[in-house]
Amino acid sequence: MGELAQLLVINAGVSAACFLALWGIGVALKDVTFVDAWWAFGMLVLALSSYLVTWPASPHKFALVCLTAAWSLRLGFHLLWRWRTQGKDRRYVTMLGKAQSERGWGFAKASLLLVFALQAPLQFIVALPVQLGQLAPDDARLGPVGVAGVAVACLGLLFEAVGDWQLARFKADPANKGQVMDRGLWRFTRHPNYFGDACVWWGLFLIGLETRYGIWAIPGPILITFLLTRWSGVPTVEGRLRRTRPGYEEYVARTSGFIPWFPKKA
Repeated sequence: MGELAQLLVINAGVSAACFLALWGIGVALKDVTFVDAWWAFGMLVLALSSYLVTWPASPHKFALVCLTAAWSLRLGFHLLWRWRTQGKDRRYVTMLGKAQSERGWGFAKASLLLVFALQAPLQFIVALPVQLGQLAPDDARLGPVGVAGVAVACLGLLFEAVGDWQLARFKADPANKGQVMDRGLWRFTRHPNYFGDACVWWGLFLIGLETRYGIWAIPGPILITFLLTRWSGVPTVEGRLRRTRPGYEEYVARTSGFIPWFPKKA
């Protein structure tokens, strides 16, 4: 078995085992909201598994693992904190409740098929840059593309972290209840956290692009960008905010939807 196939098979087994174990926990809790945190933590698990399988270390591996760890731990613990403070995610409650009432599925079947079995392959594909990017010559040095990737990923980490922090502070003030967050980074993009997330994965892809199989990881950043802008990210959040936040339409009219830019004048 070639090194590429060996890496992917081992990582697929690791990912499947983790998701099955978490599914069991979700069934016991009758709540799957914590899987959002695993979306982040699981990426780090795949990065570390790849690091061990492709040992010894190299500059590309070190950069990929360190940046993935920084992204994963910050986002993962942020989502765990949100779960513990805000409770079950309404999206999962609605989706699983509908499957149980309309299809007659039990919670175990609905959560397995609609949540865990769906997120596992998506996570595996998005994480391709930190898997394939570690199949590099042991003495490879970071070139200009790799350095640019580190810079893009760091920019994304900063943007995402600051955006989440600003939003958390805004929500913590009772005076802002029901108001539209349009301050700080949120003045320049309606989704600084999602923009930062996309930057991280495009940056990781650029780092891996200098390695042997890095170009084949291109589905990863494309998929995460699609998920954030067209599927589970922007459409879900904005659909709810349009219904619940007075003034949100005006905010949409003047503020960039994804890539940061100066607000339009009224």
